[in-house]
Amino acid sequence: MRKFSSYGPIDPDLHYYAPRTDLIGSAVLQLTGENPQKGGNYITVWAPRQTGKSWALKEVLFKLREDKRFDALKINLEILKTEEDIGRILMYIEKKMARGLNKKAVGADTPEKFGDLFLKEALEKPLILILDEFDALSEDAISAIVGAFRNIYTVRQEQSDKSTEEKDYLLHGVALIGVRAVLGVENQKGSPFNVQRSLHIPNLTFREVEEMFRWHERESGQRVEQEVIDRLFYETKGQPGLTCWFGELLTEGWDQFRVAKEMPVDMELFEEAWLAATRLLPNNNILNIISKAKQEPYKRTVLNLFGTTEKISFAYDKAELNFLYMNGVIDFEKTDDKKLYAKFSCPFVQKRLFNYFSDDIFDFAGDLYDPFEDLDDAITDDGLDIRNIIKRYRAYLMKNREWTLKDAPRRSDMRIYEAVFHFNLYMYLSRFMERFKGEIYPEFPTGNGKIDLIVKYAGKTYGIEVKSYTDRRGYSEALTQAARYGDQLKLKEITLVFFVESINDENRTKYEADFFDDETGVKVMPVFVETG
Repeated sequence: MRKFSSYGPIDPDLHYYAPRTDLIGSAVLQLTGENPQKGGNYITVWAPRQTGKSWALKEVLFKLREDKRFDALKINLEILKTEEDIGRILMYIEKKMARGLNKKAVGADTPEKFGDLFLKEALEKPLILILDEFDALSEDAISAIVGAFRNIYTVRQEQSDKSTEEKDYLLHGVALIGVRAVLGVENQKGSPFNVQRSLHIPNLTFREVEEMFRWHERESGQRVEQEVIDRLFYETKGQPGLTCWFGELLTEGWDQFRVAKEMPVDMELFEEAWLAATRLLPNNNILNIISKAKQEPYKRTVLNLFGTTEKISFAYDKAELNFLYMNGVIDFEKTDDKKLYAKFSCPFVQKRLFNYFSDDIFDFAGDLYDPFEDLDDAITDDGLDIRNIIKRYRAYLMKNREWTLKDAPRRSDMRIYEAVFHFNLYMYLSRFMERFKGEIYPEFPTGNGKIDLIVKYAGKTYGIEVKSYTDRRGYSEALTQAARYGDQLKLKEITLVFFVESINDENRTKYEADFFDDETGVKVMPVFVETG
């Protein structure tokens, strides 16, 4: 019986997978060419880590090998990621080519000699070459190889009167696999690989995710609830590595929790797996994303993206956004008015980053409240008064602001990032609820500009929406938005927390008045927290 696998390229005989027939067919067509006698294309294949690039091109390789008009080779270059000597890199590729084509290596240690490997006299038939992990190479090596390919491509184009096997060079098609679509763009010495086409490996569709789990259900007899599939796709947006990782957890378990064959894959099991995935288990994909997100200067973009004041316009040529996009930290959304905005790649990634920054910035909380204080107006055995808990947080922040925010990340104008206060509130509420056996977790419905906190205690659910106060119009919109969110949660009331630099008593009285939304029947309770 097959299994889910999130570690390295999958084996179709051993693992569940999405066939991705159209994608593979498109790649084959690009490499062989719409008119193969004229030649194929030189393409870059790009996507963030663990999205199935290597597997897809392995399947492409199998298809190409069925076509006897061409030789096809796939060479993995990851082993060369620490190699700086261009000659050694070129000879490594030559050695792998020689082995694959049953040729003798001649020592192609310069770009000129490397280019000669693809001459008609050196090859028996047109060659399609796939180089995996190409962008693991040094920038100078990338520039040298791309320069050789560019020259070969240009010569072949100038010989359009000849068939592909009659041209001086027989490098029919090239696929360079990595996370960067425009190779050489970061190299000051080289120019972009402007002869290539770009093939993007997208996330799995909902249908592809669902079919993998139904496939498992048919093979194993283990029932999979539709709600689990729906939730999994919502949280991962079909990111292949994360989807299959959750597939492993839900069907096999982990060291501390084994899934028995008779156990259904239901929401109870999903919540167990979710807790392990968010707090207990390492995942290379997530660790890589965190390592990229916490680097400067990219960290400032990530912190701004957690803000609720305004969205960040997306443009591929913005270096920081490009880096985060290519490494799976962010994606983009297109609005009805045809504008592009950055957003986190999926809710699971956003939640992991939110937890990371909250824990990293606020690893120590101090006293949450006076140990002799009567908390009956905030919490009892039967329920919570969220507004009064927030008021205690407000007092906590005012009392401890100087030391708790001393090392907090700051913008270029020395103001503390808006998101830092959201992290601080979450930290406070998390530790408060832990003392009373409650739980709290963040939700990010849009991937940008919206943060909600869900609190569960004594069998009840409470909702908190977090915003930064901008102006009266934004205040009114936030009230309506909070009411609608409360309605989605099937709540009769919801707390709306506004962070604001300062507010006087008159405005506090006015703007903290309860708002009742006639359309939804939800009561919104605003609370303002001064940031100072």
